[in-house]
Amino acid sequence: MSESDHDTSVLGKRSRNGHEAPEAEPVKAEDMEVTSGQVHGEDGDDDDDDVGPMPMPADGNGNGAVKKKRKVLPHEKLYLDHLPNADRYHKSFMHRDVINFCVMTKTEFLLTTSVDGHLKLWKKQEHGIEFVKHYRAHLAPIVGVSASADGQLFASVAEDGSAKVFDVINFDMINMIKLGYTPHACCWVHRRGDAQGLLAVSEQSNGTIRLYDARGNGQPLETIEKLHRFPVHIMAFSDRYNCVVSADEGGFVEYWQPREPFEPPKNIPGMWAFKSTTDLYEFKKSKSTPTCITLSPDSSSFVTFSLPDRQIRVFSFLSGKMTRKYDESLAAIQEMQQAGTAVYKVEDMEFGRRLAAERELELPGPDGSVPGRWTNAIWDESGAFVIYPTLLGIKVVNIITNRVVRLLGKDETVRWMNLTLYQGAPARRGRTTAASAASANPLLAEKSVRDPTLVCTGYKRQRFYLFTRAEPEDDKSGDRDVFNERPTREEQTIASSAPTLGSGGPSPVANAATIHTTFGDMHLRLFPQQAPKAVENFVGHARSGYFEGVIFHRVIPKFMIQTGDPLGDGTGGTSIWGREFEDEFSDDLKHDRPYTVSMANAGPGTNGSQFFITTTATPWLDKKHTVFGRVLSGLEVVHAIENVKTNKMDKPYDDIKITNVDVE
Repeated sequence: MSESDHDTSVLGKRSRNGHEAPEAEPVKAEDMEVTSGQVHGEDGDDDDDDVGPMPMPADGNGNGAVKKKRKVLPHEKLYLDHLPNADRYHKSFMHRDVINFCVMTKTEFLLTTSVDGHLKLWKKQEHGIEFVKHYRAHLAPIVGVSASADGQLFASVAEDGSAKVFDVINFDMINMIKLGYTPHACCWVHRRGDAQGLLAVSEQSNGTIRLYDARGNGQPLETIEKLHRFPVHIMAFSDRYNCVVSADEGGFVEYWQPREPFEPPKNIPGMWAFKSTTDLYEFKKSKSTPTCITLSPDSSSFVTFSLPDRQIRVFSFLSGKMTRKYDESLAAIQEMQQAGTAVYKVEDMEFGRRLAAERELELPGPDGSVPGRWTNAIWDESGAFVIYPTLLGIKVVNIITNRVVRLLGKDETVRWMNLTLYQGAPARRGRTTAASAASANPLLAEKSVRDPTLVCTGYKRQRFYLFTRAEPEDDKSGDRDVFNERPTREEQTIASSAPTLGSGGPSPVANAATIHTTFGDMHLRLFPQQAPKAVENFVGHARSGYFEGVIFHRVIPKFMIQTGDPLGDGTGGTSIWGREFEDEFSDDLKHDRPYTVSMANAGPGTNGSQFFITTTATPWLDKKHTVFGRVLSGLEVVHAIENVKTNKMDKPYDDIKITNVDVE
């Protein structure tokens, strides 16, 4: 048995006898014993066989079928060079509220929207993105967005019963349509080069779809009532076939052209004639609802993700047959975690945290909607790779060889949701001749380098994140989380609540401190208003030199780093008063984010001198440990300490010491 049989990046169901895998068994993504995705319909004879000797055929004459070679995607390395490959996100930018959609247009603009109705435009630059414009587009949550096939127009619809149309190139709002009903989804359904922009908008309460002129007076040009019986929540338009693929909440998928009589396209070679010959009833059979329909660049296939069964399905556009199906269900993920066959092994405590967040995606929020509905799957420019978010990170799957070729963001604390991809090379000034392009000039080669960027949103996050081919350490301009919004009222209250210093000597408390370690400096903001005793204790020890030479005695990756014990084993340390002091809990300060500075204790009211800094959100510590500070800068030092090698007692092999603590 070759080592490829134990490659945990392989997807799908292994064929043992040269025949197709049973159709009833769904494929477990990255299962150790799988090589090919579950195959349906026309791709049924394309399954891979085992590599290695096989038992003698049943006829005993040894004249078995000729062994097929494992599938290979030609030029795979070139395609992968045009995709992001960094393990950690490079930059992140803010909205005021949770971001639900991000869309990259053909015209190299990025549009991001948040649930509070705000929309931002960004322009892709040679490296990174640049902010262009900010619109308060709607007064209610945005429920659907769409960019036209040519990248010239963008539309958003919201629960306030309005649709807004934007000219992307000129970053201008060109039309406001009062719909007169609550919309559910929108989609541009005109082809490139058409003079009239045609916008399809579905209704939230029934299966009606209306078509509008992008620059018209708001009156629908057409009303389609008999296509769907349930509210339509997804629509995708194929420019190649001038056809819309739509799905409703009942699990039905329909093809239709945006003109009378609104039926599937005719006279296309290979196009299915009867829906009963397709696999489009798959969602109805599995009692699931797709959250996205994304067409491949050439419209030959489309990919879907569905809830609650959490399956990734790839369909052929012309035949309607399902060609790939990958199982991302929680049961399959838990089974692989326990068996150790997952593509990436997550620490058990972290896996439990991720699993809890994963279950929340299916629970209706305060507005009655399911957060998981924003999850999508996308294609790369070659149409050979499907990219989608999972519990483990963002998977890049080669659907030809059925392998997970990359796993992005696996060590981040964010649960990725909505994705969009940029792969083009931004236009640059200056003219390049054919001769110069063919030359081996390294300066010209550097000019032609792409900057592939994957943009993604996060669950309950007010930021969107950029994955590139550069790790965040390569960024010399500063911190990777850009604060492009003003602080919220809550953050301003916390920052301004510290008491003013008196004139009679140094105050027993302070607002900021710097911890100097053998790995670098960490700058802290302290919160004396919310935790006066904890801050006074920390400041007193810092000024007396109590922390000098103290080691970080307990380091647990993706959890926290702990110090403050002069004995160095976690059993010592006392407060400035020589006794244990009580806890101080505040609703303003919680363990809801990484880099939280909190008191270590052995139970209620047992605070001494030990404290820890979290490296992820740790909400289970709320009301158990006193939060008295946050690390504002020097985050790379926190991660450097977090990633050192430790023994079985979580103590670093090489001592990491605090040299001293400065109080401001």
